[in-house]
Amino acid sequence: MSLMRQLFLASVLMLLIPWAGLKFVLELDNALRAQALQQLDEKGARLAELAGDFMLGVPVAADGNALYADTTTQFPKVDGFTTTWPGFRDHEEQLPWQSRPGQDHLRWLVTSNNRSLYLLIQKRDQGLRPFNPNQPEQPHDRVELVLTPPPGQLEANQPKTWLIRTTAPGTNVPALIDGDVARTDRRLEVAWEDLGSRWQLELRMPKPAPGSRLGFQTGQSSDSHGTEGTPLTPPPLLIQRNTALERALARQLSTGQQVTVIEPAGWIAAHSQAENPMPSTDFDDLSTGQILEQITLNALRSLVRLYQPKPKALATTHHQLHRGGLPDHHLVHQDGTVWLASEHTFFGGRSLLLKQSMEQLLSVSGSALGSVLARSLLIILALTLALLGYASWLSWRIARLQKLVSASVDEDGRILESIPPARASDELGQLQQQFGQMVSRLQSYNQYLESFSRRLSHELKTPVAVVRSSLENLAHSHSEDERQQYLERAASAAERLRRILNSMSEAARLEQSFDQADKEHFDLAEVVRQACAAYQQLDPHHQYHCDEPDTACPLLGSPEMLVQMLDKLVDNARDFTPEGGAIEMRLEHDPEHYTIEVFNEGSNLPVNPGVDIFGAFVSQREGKAEGHLGQGLLIVRLIAEFHSGRIDAQNQHLNGIDGVAFRVIIPKLPNEPRTAP
Repeated sequence: MSLMRQLFLASVLMLLIPWAGLKFVLELDNALRAQALQQLDEKGARLAELAGDFMLGVPVAADGNALYADTTTQFPKVDGFTTTWPGFRDHEEQLPWQSRPGQDHLRWLVTSNNRSLYLLIQKRDQGLRPFNPNQPEQPHDRVELVLTPPPGQLEANQPKTWLIRTTAPGTNVPALIDGDVARTDRRLEVAWEDLGSRWQLELRMPKPAPGSRLGFQTGQSSDSHGTEGTPLTPPPLLIQRNTALERALARQLSTGQQVTVIEPAGWIAAHSQAENPMPSTDFDDLSTGQILEQITLNALRSLVRLYQPKPKALATTHHQLHRGGLPDHHLVHQDGTVWLASEHTFFGGRSLLLKQSMEQLLSVSGSALGSVLARSLLIILALTLALLGYASWLSWRIARLQKLVSASVDEDGRILESIPPARASDELGQLQQQFGQMVSRLQSYNQYLESFSRRLSHELKTPVAVVRSSLENLAHSHSEDERQQYLERAASAAERLRRILNSMSEAARLEQSFDQADKEHFDLAEVVRQACAAYQQLDPHHQYHCDEPDTACPLLGSPEMLVQMLDKLVDNARDFTPEGGAIEMRLEHDPEHYTIEVFNEGSNLPVNPGVDIFGAFVSQREGKAEGHLGQGLLIVRLIAEFHSGRIDAQNQHLNGIDGVAFRVIIPKLPNEPRTAP
């Protein structure tokens, strides 16, 4: 069956999509909900471990006698008018005011940022009665404040107390330490304003340590009779949101997720959420197709909600979350939103509640199915025509590639011409590119094979001629000295023949030796150092420079093979470096790899991209080095791969000198000791 017919049948089968979508809608919702719950459980467990690292203090086990401090990123100005208090200007009555039973006319707000704690006290049944220094016994409004550090800290059993009173409304109201008029705590900034039928006090103080206790009372006389507010002995536990934990949790959340860390008494210790952006589009800007899609999407959402289990309501009062356990279906309702919830308990009986917005999940499933149902009938016909046209275009490209491959090789296997590069970057374009690289490599390999016999003949010609002439002269020699001389010449030529044949099979023998090679621990820096010193002594015609770290470079491998690899790299560098030129050897290391680099002056890499200089029987030497068999860099690559490394080469400009750098990168194995770079 042709490709065009196959794509035509595939396009016809797409008519089943609308029917399958209607049957699949509820199954998809259940599957997404189950998958989301599994992901929530896994993420919730990780977040609970993270929260346990941040919250190591004593958990709040009782919901009474506690003062809750909300969080803010703002820095309210303490002026007594609350103009910069977060959310106060437009939503005063909706703020989380705190009060005590029977004292509704006295209420307060507590908030904190990363540096300070802010206290706002508002008394709504009377105006301000200032303090008269000339008549100190006259009734006046006063606020007593006490702060107890957490247990275990310095001076934990010595609470700090302040007396706040003012001679006139305004700012810079003094806070008297222990009521002593001679000791004013300037770390506390207080503003007290008279608003006619009520007064309000703003206070800023350094942020107390976690686990501290903070209490205050208001009154109109020098004694404690008739005071209102929170207890002073013992002061209420100050519950502060853990902002560091909130930031850490926020980085872990995905779109539409919320996480809440709850004390055993229900107080919210941290709360973070990831916003769920829901793009809104004006109805007049929607096209007919978009309107139909939205109608279908809303119908699917209603269908899903109809068959979903009824969510359980979560109630929150005064920054407390009353859970009472999660239902089996893990669906909860809070603030007008349905959530998929997962709860995890950690240190001290605290719990972490991770929630995923069901609106987000419904948007994923509903958008996918709504798009299919609303648009499938309109696009299937166009898709069928597009598939047929696409099949014709693919058939033409495949036929064209077939012709290019056939034209590049003749019947005898000779490469006639290269395949032009593809303009497209898709799979067929990549296939044409691979064919082009294969033809280029085969062409280079064929050229090498065609010249291999000539190079091998050139290498063998001289030693064979020496052996033949020595044997002929040996037959006509008359003295023992002459015969010994001819025998030595023949033996030397035979040895040269042996070396030539050994070089041809060196790579094959090296690969076989890998199976029997034993790895050992050694210092790579010492091996490179000794090898570089030996090269300088053996080759006075080039300038050698070696740069290796002062510290040891432990490696698990074969030092003999690495020395053989360095020999091949240095031999290759000598062949391309002019007399007196520089050969640089460097050993560098980072926490993960060792890098051995050999730089030689005066050569450039071949510009033919189809030539792999690290392959078998590849040599770029010309002229006097024409007989080289091209096995050196292949051996280098094999040894590098034996040590799980790799090798590359590039033209380089080093210290004002142009040349080529060969770089071998060997990873440090996990069981090796690591050294700091």
